[in-house]
Amino acid sequence: MPTPPSWWSDLAAHLAEHRHPIYAAGVVATTARLILTTTTAEPRTLLAHARNDTPELVGALTDFFRTHGHLDPPTGLADQRAAARRARRIEATPAPLRPQATGFADSLLLQREQVQQLGLRPNKLKTIEIRLDAVRDLAIRLHAEGHMSWAGVTTADLESFLALNPARRASRLAGLRQFFAYAHRTGLVLHDPAAGLEARQSRGFTGSTLTLDEQRALYRRWSSDEDVLAHEALIGLAALLHAATTTELRHLTLDHISNASRTVRFPGRSIGLALDGATWRALEGCLAHRSALHTDNPHVLVTRLTRVTTRPAGAAHIRDSLAPVGLLPRVLRSTRLLTLADELDVKQLTMALGMSYAGTAHYR
Repeated sequence: MPTPPSWWSDLAAHLAEHRHPIYAAGVVATTARLILTTTTAEPRTLLAHARNDTPELVGALTDFFRTHGHLDPPTGLADQRAAARRARRIEATPAPLRPQATGFADSLLLQREQVQQLGLRPNKLKTIEIRLDAVRDLAIRLHAEGHMSWAGVTTADLESFLALNPARRASRLAGLRQFFAYAHRTGLVLHDPAAGLEARQSRGFTGSTLTLDEQRALYRRWSSDEDVLAHEALIGLAALLHAATTTELRHLTLDHISNASRTVRFPGRSIGLALDGATWRALEGCLAHRSALHTDNPHVLVTRLTRVTTRPAGAAHIRDSLAPVGLLPRVLRSTRLLTLADELDVKQLTMALGMSYAGTAHYR
């Protein structure tokens, strides 16, 4: 290259530190050829050419550019992916019934936006997708039975559809109620066929929990057994003592930790949490493991696969870390939530854990 780009030396140093020497040498050589071929070294343009000409470079170059500030993260990527998922669900709806499903999706998004503007808790994009799932599945069944519009749908049709999968009755009925309320409001149907349907559900938590003796045994393992891996200890103690979720543990970064006060603010929670001695020692073990990897990944839980990226560890890593004790993180969390719900006021619990009132009331 007659004039190497300003980031060229940084790329070589980054690859030498984080990648195998043979792989690093190949990336350097291939990147140099790509720059000479495309006559550009601007990161975003170079990545666009790499996707077409040398896709094997995309992962390594993207991680380097983002880590060193040469490439801004894509804006609204989650929204774009959610929009694509909604589009696939609408596209799968039979054509005669599709326009109403499209209008329903638009109304849910508008409602979500209005709730956000009011400072309230909006529906998650995943919830909207679940609602569209119910409408799509019903539309496919109705179309197979000869329905060409929503106007002729009866309560018997909905009961027949819901009976196909009793385990999902409550979830599907919630979506159908919203859809037919929208259809009735906009004049698509004269009568709401879902108005009189019910989905009885047992109140209170009915999942698996641990006994006090089991909790004590786990605490001793994670607080005093030196052979236990740091990730297992932190994940186990954070879930058992502090009701941490898999998402909170995956996205926990160095910025969420205060060494001075020995507190951690799990992502999604509004207040910092003072850690007990055992959990703090487990956290220090994870930070020591992270430091030994010489990684630029900002997350606390860094794995062999994520050490050369800035991505969080996968949910499977959180689950697999507890494989030695044969438990899922949600069992530990549920055990702690039941205790907290019995001891704390529901408002205190929602504030401390960043949960909704309905979510905490489930454990009371």
